[in-house]
Amino acid sequence: MTQEEIIKAINEKYHNLGENPDTYLKGLLQAKPINYWDYIEVDTLLSLQKPRTDFKDEEIFIIYHQITELTLKLMVHELEQIIEEENITEEFISTKIHRLNRYTSMLINSFSVMSEGMDYDDYNTFRSTLTPASGFQSAQFRFIEIYCTRVKNLINQKGIERLSEVESPKIEDYFEHIYWKDAGQNRKTGDKTLTLRQFEEKYLDKFILLAKELEGNTVEDKLIKLNKISPISAELQKLLREFDTLYNVTFPLVHLNTAKHYLDSKGENKAATGGSAWKKYLHPKFQQRKFFPTLWTEEEKEHWAETEKE
Repeated sequence: MTQEEIIKAINEKYHNLGENPDTYLKGLLQAKPINYWDYIEVDTLLSLQKPRTDFKDEEIFIIYHQITELTLKLMVHELEQIIEEENITEEFISTKIHRLNRYTSMLINSFSVMSEGMDYDDYNTFRSTLTPASGFQSAQFRFIEIYCTRVKNLINQKGIERLSEVESPKIEDYFEHIYWKDAGQNRKTGDKTLTLRQFEEKYLDKFILLAKELEGNTVEDKLIKLNKISPISAELQKLLREFDTLYNVTFPLVHLNTAKHYLDSKGENKAATGGSAWKKYLHPKFQQRKFFPTLWTEEEKEHWAETEKE
């Protein structure tokens, strides 16, 4: 654009907003140039690490989890766009799933920062100060699940058996039997760990509200509607199955193996800071989480994650 065209476009922009463009142009004369450190908030980011001990590797532990949460935010950002798009196309959703697969791969590949990047003895000392905090309490991980699929797909086989006794289950009923509660609740006595109680107090109402808002409009629902208009291509199905596998099989297995490295590699069988039965809870065969169940055969669902190497 020429200088004349730029000035004309600026005038049109602010006139359309009912504003005087001269006021904004005068303000631009006084505005300071933007710089990298202010735009990215570098100083703020680098001040967000608050170790509880003097062990140097605790800062690695904190930064790693902060990076993980930022990556999960990238995923939520993509999922929100899918949810908000009214006229969804295969091209649009393919682009978004490509991005989600890329972010999930980043999460999977980054686990070596944890498994190989911290001193074993130091970690097993400072981790005791983190009780009852746990990665289990990552709300964004749960938001991603709710955006992706209907809540009923987040119920494992034991939960399905319990729900069979509930007539016309509601969203609240599904959350009562959702797979991740098994990490902190004794299903026989109803007792819950402090980790789970804290998590529910802060987030459960938000999870239920989001699930209600998304009824019939999750990514899974949008794909079902898209498929009715025109069968989705084999290429998109492949992308979706890849996302389902990366997020719901590979990711939890790598997490499990990292936990084993620090909690079980010397035969000590240490407890998780959140008090969960982590060996069972982290395994995808136990979680049985599938975002797009219609893309898998009955045999594949029955033997979910059984062929994956730990």
